[in-house]
Amino acid sequence: MPVHPWITVEGKNAGSAKQKRMYPKYKWIIAALICPLIAHISPVAAQNDSLATPRSKNVFIEKVTGSRAFEMTYIGVPLIISGLVVKSKDDHFRSLRNDYMPTFKRHFDDYSQFLPAAVMCGLKAGGMEGRSSWGRMLVSDAFSALLMGGAINTLKYTTHVTRPDGSNTHSFPSGHTATAFMTATMLTKEYGDTSPWIGIGAYSVASATGLMRMANNKHWLSDVLTGAGIGILSTEIGYYLADLIFKQRGINQLGSPACFDPSYAPSFLGIYLGLNIMPGEYRLEDHSSARFSSGSTAGIEGAYFLNPHIGLGGRFSISNTSVIWNNHAAKETLDLMFIHGGVYFSYPVSSRLLIGSKCLLGSHYYSTNPASARYLKRKWGGGIGTGLSLLFRAKENFGVRLQCDYTLFGNCVRSDKEMAQLWVVGGAANITF
Repeated sequence: MPVHPWITVEGKNAGSAKQKRMYPKYKWIIAALICPLIAHISPVAAQNDSLATPRSKNVFIEKVTGSRAFEMTYIGVPLIISGLVVKSKDDHFRSLRNDYMPTFKRHFDDYSQFLPAAVMCGLKAGGMEGRSSWGRMLVSDAFSALLMGGAINTLKYTTHVTRPDGSNTHSFPSGHTATAFMTATMLTKEYGDTSPWIGIGAYSVASATGLMRMANNKHWLSDVLTGAGIGILSTEIGYYLADLIFKQRGINQLGSPACFDPSYAPSFLGIYLGLNIMPGEYRLEDHSSARFSSGSTAGIEGAYFLNPHIGLGGRFSISNTSVIWNNHAAKETLDLMFIHGGVYFSYPVSSRLLIGSKCLLGSHYYSTNPASARYLKRKWGGGIGTGLSLLFRAKENFGVRLQCDYTLFGNCVRSDKEMAQLWVVGGAANITF
C-alpha cells in the first residue's frame, strides 16, 4: 500500500516520542483545539493598540502583497499551476459528474462567457464612469484578448488532449472558461471599485461557466483551472501594457486603495475542491481485503465570525473514491456526503494572511455500487472534523484559501469496527464579509 506524502511528513515531524505514539486522529484534534488558544494568549491578538505589532513585524509581507507584480499574478499563476497539478487526477473529478449528472447537457455556457463583457459595455454606453475612457478600455481589452487567444490556441493545438466526451483532441485548456474569466476580470477592473458585488457577480458567472463546461462533459477539471488562470493573467498583462502606453491619459481614479484591517471578523462563504485519501486496509468477513484509492472532494463551506478569532459555521461536501478489492481496482466507487457544523477559529499573521482552524460535528451518508452492499454497514453515521487553513485576502471582499481537512467517522466496512479517516487537501475561493 503506497504511503501518501503528507502522512509521511506528519510522521517525521510528530515531535516527541510520546506524541508519536498518539493515534493520529487525536493528535490532529488536539492541534486544532490548541491553535485558537495560542491565538488568544499571543500578544499579537491582545486588545488595545497592540494590533500595530503584526504590521511592524510583517512589513515585508505587506510590501510584497501590495506590489503590482503580485496583484497581476496572485490568482492567475496559482490557477495555472493547480491545473497542471490535478491533471493526473482528472478522472476522479469526472466521476463526481458521472455519478450525479451523467445526462446533463445545456448550452448556457456558450453565452455566459461573454456576459461580463456585455455588462461592461452596457455600463459604459449608459454613461457610467469606469476606470478607463472608451479608447483606453478598448486597447486594454484588445491586448487581453490577443494574449488569451494566442495562449489558448497554442496549447490546444500542441497538447492534443482528448475531451471527456471524445469529440476531439482540443480539450486543454478550456477556451470558454478563459474567455469568461477574462471578461470577468475586465468588468472588475473597470467597475469593481463602484461596488464589490460587481466583481463577485462577474466571477460567479465565470465560475458557473467553467463548472458547466465540466457538467457538459466537454472539459476536465485541469482544463478549466488552467483556462481560468490564463484568462485572468492575460487581462492583467493586457491592462499593464495599456497603462505603459497611455500612462495618465484616459484614466479615472476611482475610490481609494483597500484598507486591510487585521482586526476584522473574517466571515466567509465559498466553494472548494480538493483531493482526498482514506488510509487503511480492511479485512472482510470472507477473508478478502478492501481499501480505497485517492479521490476527489467538492463542497460549500462558510462561517460567520462573532469577533476576529471565533466564528460559527459549517460545510457540506461530497467525496468520491474508488474501491480496491484484493489489490484490484473495481469499477464501483464510494460516494460520501458530509454535513458538519461547529466552531471556526482565525488568527491574523498579517493584515492579508490569516491562519484558521475548526472543530466540527456532523453526519455522513454513503452510496456505492450494489455489488459492494454486502460488505458495507448502514448508510448513515456520525463523525467529527477539523483542519488547518491559510486565507489570503486578495480583495476587500474576496479571499483565496488553502486548506487541509481531517474527518473521523464511522467505518462503512461491515467487518471493521475501527473509525475511518478522510484527509482532504485543496483550495477554495471565498466571498469575505
